[in-house]
This record gives sequence, C-alpha cells and structure tokens, in this order.
Amino acid sequence: MTPQRLRVFPAISRNRDPRKYVAELMRVAEFADRNGFEGILLFEGNDVFVEPWAMAQHIMAGTTRSSPLIAVNPVYMHPFTAAKFVSSFAQLYGRKVYLNMITGTAVSDLQGLGDEQSHADRYVRLGEYVALMRQLLSSPRPVTVEGRFYRAGNLQLRPRLPAELMPEFLIAGQSEAAQRVARETGCIKMQMLPPDLDRGLDAPGMNFGIFAREKSDDAREAAKARFRDSPDDRELLALTVENSDSVWKRRLYEGQSGELLDNGYWLLPFLTFQADCPYLVGSYEEIGAKLKAFAAKGLTTIMLDMVADESEMQHVCKALAASGMF
Repeated sequence: MTPQRLRVFPAISRNRDPRKYVAELMRVAEFADRNGFEGILLFEGNDVFVEPWAMAQHIMAGTTRSSPLIAVNPVYMHPFTAAKFVSSFAQLYGRKVYLNMITGTAVSDLQGLGDEQSHADRYVRLGEYVALMRQLLSSPRPVTVEGRFYRAGNLQLRPRLPAELMPEFLIAGQSEAAQRVARETGCIKMQMLPPDLDRGLDAPGMNFGIFAREKSDDAREAAKARFRDSPDDRELLALTVENSDSVWKRRLYEGQSGELLDNGYWLLPFLTFQADCPYLVGSYEEIGAKLKAFAAKGLTTIMLDMVADESEMQHVCKALAASGMF
C-alpha cells in the first residue's frame, strides 16, 4: 500500500524581535499556503508576542486554504472557549484547524499564573480538556460531564460543527503521562527526530527541521554557516531547561553534542537556542529518501522548523518534493 501524503506544518525559528514577529509569521504562512503545506504552527506561552488564536484568524483571513496548527494549553483557556473559537473559524472561513495540545511552559510562568498542578496532573487535565472539546463540537445535545478538572451541566455549543471541519488533536509530550493521554484520547502522537534515523520512529508525527541543498556537502557547509555555535546561546538554553519540567527538552539537552552526524542528524540549532528541535541536513535526494522511508513506517504529520527566508524555504520544498510524499 502506498503511504499517504505527508502533512507538513512549518514553524519559524525563534524570533526575538516583536517588531518583526507578525510580518515573519505571515510571510511563512503565505508561502505555506502557496506551496501545499497544511498550515503553520502557532506557539503559546507567556512570552509569545501575539496570542495564537488571534494570529490564526489573521492568517486565515489572509490566505486561501491554510489550516493553522494552534497550540492549546489548558492553563490559558477553558475548553468551551477553545471550542467556540474552532466553531467560529469554521463559520467564518469554512476551514478546519489543528490543535497542538500542550501542558508545558516555563515553571516560573506556571507559578505566575497560580497553576500548582503536578506534571502528571496537568496531563490528566489535558485529557479531560480534549474529551470535553470533542463532545461540545460534535454532540447534537447538551453535554454533561463530571470530571476531576472540568464539569459541565447541559452545556451546548451551537451550531454543531460539521464532521469534515472537526479539528485534529496532536500531543507532542514525550513523558509517560503524555503518551498515555495520546493513546486514551486518540490524539496524533508526536516525537522528536531520533538520532538513529533508521529505527527510532514510533509515532505518526515527528518534529524536526530541514536544511537542504542539491549536494550533501553544500548543505552541511551552508547549515554550519547559518547555525553557529555560541557559548552565550548555549547558556541561554541551559537557563530555559533549568526553568522547565519538559521531558522532551531534558532528553534532548542531556548528554548531547552539537556534532553534525554522518546521517544528517544535527542538534546544534536546539543546543544554541535557535530551534526547538533537531535538524536533518543533506541533499534533496537524501532527505527525500529519508522522508519516504519514514512515511513507509507510518509517519503522516511533520512539525517542520524553518528558517524564515524565501530561499531557504524553497530549498525545503525541493527536499519535500523529492520524497514523493508531499
């Protein structure tokens, strides 16, 4: 059986300049809309310059087919409100959205918000959140639930969302609690690109970046010119890891080097706080072949870190096209 087409959600590399944030997101979103990407990933957190729901509406109003992937953290919004946004976008634009369900933000941010739940309990809450949102969006009758974190009595969302516009839910956490919630709720489970590219895939979704050129040596040289090592940037990452209880972030951080491996796996952009994931570096054909192999093993969905300039995005498109899955 031929693997299905890969769905790709670009995410821009870290932008620390609020004056450029919206324009850069729109540039990537418009590029994605023209080039067959599913939609752009929008982050959530105390330090995000524009609330992702507001940015999603701005993007949908300025594109023709984009279905944004919106990060949702229960600490910021009630599930009824999130469901109302999903329903509103469906009515305004006739498009579905994707929801990246998260629990993590900086520990100091959680403390500032007064959220004292344990790591495990935040995932219990996340599971209830997903379940209640789905019921509200799909049920023809009022919803009554009695959960540990959420209760609803005869709560109804009007109008009911058409089945084809129901959002898809993703969970990117790597802890046992995150994996359990993904299984129980049927969310798309995400993972980081593993250093062993041939054996480490055990989820339908994966998070990584691509740096590609026509020839492998050119890709490696250009990648090292773009992402340079820096003690100051490594220290910045160390501070964020110290202020986080994220399992995936600690797993990437601990015991890793910034060496560009022979198979193209490269963690330096993450270690220098320039990306939230590893990168895959190589020629268009090399990366295309790896993507095709991933798809044959069940990969369907990619969160793809991208450098937000036109030439680099074109290189990424060529690598994706070489897979035959995009």
